[in-house]
Amino acid sequence: MIRMSSDPGQRRAARHAQPQPAAEAAASAPRKKPITVERITDAALEVIATAGYDALTIRRVAAVLGTGPSSLYAHIVNKNDIDDLLIGRLYAEVVLPEPDPAAWREQLIGVYTQIRDLYLKHPGVSRAALAMVSTNRETLRVGEGILAILLAGGIEPTTAGWARDALSLYVSAYTLEQSLVKQRRQHQDQEWVLSHEELLDRFTALPAEKFPQTRRHAAELISGTGHDRFEFTLGLLMNNLRPASG
Repeated sequence: MIRMSSDPGQRRAARHAQPQPAAEAAASAPRKKPITVERITDAALEVIATAGYDALTIRRVAAVLGTGPSSLYAHIVNKNDIDDLLIGRLYAEVVLPEPDPAAWREQLIGVYTQIRDLYLKHPGVSRAALAMVSTNRETLRVGEGILAILLAGGIEPTTAGWARDALSLYVSAYTLEQSLVKQRRQHQDQEWVLSHEELLDRFTALPAEKFPQTRRHAAELISGTGHDRFEFTLGLLMNNLRPASG
């Protein structure tokens, strides 16, 4: 029984090693641009930009490239490989600081803010990072950088590893929610997406005997922008991290 490697890079390499059918194109026919991992990633981002992440399939990516799905299987094994390539492409843009024990919290916020903005630039793409253990070198590079910042801050290794996962999960979830809200606001029938003023009116109109706290503190409950709450939550998580010697 043949077992495939769990590493997408090794799987793609294994497919390259398999004998390919001989080309029989006529000499006069124009030569097609070769399919590459980079072109697959570009095409996947184009699908997301034009139709959203939900529309991302191997067939749709192949259509953008002007080929059939079978042409992609020399470079990817399945849709999960495309997700891995997407996150790797975005993470390649993340600039990592030299870990500073005196500023590790600020450095973490800076790195995760970069990731947040990259996800929001491509609405819905953060879903690709969920439920996935990436083996992409760029994704691993950023994970290594985040871990190094936490360790420089004196955080015990196990706690640092779990904190990295929790912070990364929050950033993915936050950006996914922001993308969903933006998407739903484009449809007039989505009445649940209320403006700040409408939400305040509804909260303050609630029966005082049943919702005394919600009514009394309505303004505080809906205060702040999404990004204000983003930094608040990161701070909330990081403030519970203590140096191992502390």
